[in-house]
Amino acid sequence: MKRKLRQSTIYLLYGVGFVLLVCVSFMIEGLLSKKTLKEDVTYVSDTMIDKTVPVISTDYKISRPYNDSEIKVLLSYYDYQGEEEAQKNSIIVYDNTYMQNSGVTYGGKDNFDVVSILDGKVITIKEDELLGNVVEISHDNNIISIYQGLGEVNVKVDDTIKQGEIIGKSGVSKINKDLGSSLSFELIVKGNLVNPEDYYDKKIDEI
Repeated sequence: MKRKLRQSTIYLLYGVGFVLLVCVSFMIEGLLSKKTLKEDVTYVSDTMIDKTVPVISTDYKISRPYNDSEIKVLLSYYDYQGEEEAQKNSIIVYDNTYMQNSGVTYGGKDNFDVVSILDGKVITIKEDELLGNVVEISHDNNIISIYQGLGEVNVKVDDTIKQGEIIGKSGVSKINKDLGSSLSFELIVKGNLVNPEDYYDKKIDEI
């Protein structure tokens, strides 16, 4: 005698079969997705993460145009509002003519290295009859440094210069021949000649 399944049992079997079919479908889809990801996605390695680009600081300070500790001021910047004694030490005498020093003249050692006060770009190199070899470098924040009386020049126009990089050697110029080997240094900030001694160790973003 054959036994007939109850109608409720048949519905239950259909339900279980449907659930199993859905589960199998999801499993197959999951396996296919993982395979696709492995083929299509490029993963970032630890090496790539380590190769970070350093952020360049904008608050670096203006340095002196020389590194030698034996170098000293021979002629000061002429300050119209300065004291009389200081003004006397900032007068250039050439061919019976008195001129006010528009920069600072450094010396005390023969052929000392002259270096750039900041990162920048060489904009002018010329040979002046009185001043000798002159190099001008343009820097950020509308700053221009001028190196006069060089006996030797190691850079070219359009060269990119790093702070502290040697741009030449001190020399003897006609206008300062009595001072011997020296550097006449001028600093222009936002179009104005200023006293370089007031700007050393200042951050350029504070000027």
